[in-house]
Amino acid sequence: MKNISNRNLWVDYLRSAITVMVVAHHSSLAYTTFARFDKETYINSTHAIVDTKRWVGLDIFENFNDVFFMSLMFLVGGLFLIKSVNKKGTITFIKDRFYRLFIPFLLLGTGFMLIAYFPSYYVGHNNFDILAYVKDFFGPEKWPVGPPWFIWILFLFNLLFALCQPLFSKLSNNFGTKLSNAKNKPFSFFLFLFCITWILYVPLSYTVGAGKWVGFGPFDFQLSRIFLYFGYFALGILLGNTNFNSEIFSNHSATVKKWWLWLLLSLLVYSTLTAVSEPLKQMLENNLIKEFYAWMIYYVIYAASCTISSIAFITSFRKLANKENKLWNSLSENAYLIYLIHYIFVVWCQFLLLRFDIPAFIKFSLTFILSFFLSWLCSVQLRKIRVIEKYV
Repeated sequence: MKNISNRNLWVDYLRSAITVMVVAHHSSLAYTTFARFDKETYINSTHAIVDTKRWVGLDIFENFNDVFFMSLMFLVGGLFLIKSVNKKGTITFIKDRFYRLFIPFLLLGTGFMLIAYFPSYYVGHNNFDILAYVKDFFGPEKWPVGPPWFIWILFLFNLLFALCQPLFSKLSNNFGTKLSNAKNKPFSFFLFLFCITWILYVPLSYTVGAGKWVGFGPFDFQLSRIFLYFGYFALGILLGNTNFNSEIFSNHSATVKKWWLWLLLSLLVYSTLTAVSEPLKQMLENNLIKEFYAWMIYYVIYAASCTISSIAFITSFRKLANKENKLWNSLSENAYLIYLIHYIFVVWCQFLLLRFDIPAFIKFSLTFILSFFLSWLCSVQLRKIRVIEKYV
């Protein structure tokens, strides 16, 4: 069992909170108004299970998460890497990442996804034939990766960092001083992160399309966001080489003191993003604005929402997560396995609820609560196995 007190408590709690948001995010996807299901090839669907019950409120909830939470997850994933490499050495670090990230992704991720996607196959083909399902899974469906896509991308980023560690160390030495100077300049910090977000996301997303995924087999990723994810990951590495708890994210810094304002702004900017979408579509349909300008207006607000929401969650957890809680400690210790296995419970709950004529919000709530706690319970039991506890 990891000793939470020897780590950054607020970072651990932030990471586990994002994991909970991931479970809630996937729990909502069956009930959004834009959900669609492709019976011929379910991997082309918006989600593994799609219900006839929909609620626009879940569109708003799902999109709020989608705008920022995986970028923030990559930033958190980079925070302690320089210190880890300096402590373990490059070769040992790579071996550790291989066993902790790549092996669980390849073995557990594939095994769990085989269990998770069976309801999708049944809904599409009305067939309980397990052998036919497995052939379809590795054949027409091209080995669906599901949520573990994050794990292999994180491993790849870790590997790139380890191989380029001297460069990162050199950059971080210069970068750390500038970050320290920004601790009482919250607007400068926002502007810096906003520019990174816009530059790394907007041009690529506009060029290839915001929803573009590519890959081979389970090595799938969202092409439109790959630069953004790596940029946030690199920023986490650079931040991690500073004494961020007493500098940029000090409780006494102006950035953290305004945590409540960041939260309000995150809701305000996201509300603006939601509100502006339909008018922009109408203006485009009526030839009142060129497509390029419509997209640029949307993307500017999108980048601001991603930036501010990320800062809001960082500063709120830095300010408020200052005392240990036994339940949250357990959640932090089990967050990784919860991430790996929750999709099984999410998809099967959504599948079993298809037959019930109840509101979408109730179905979402049941799916989320059951999936979250069952994943947590399973993680606690699986981590009693020595090899799993050691690496996961």
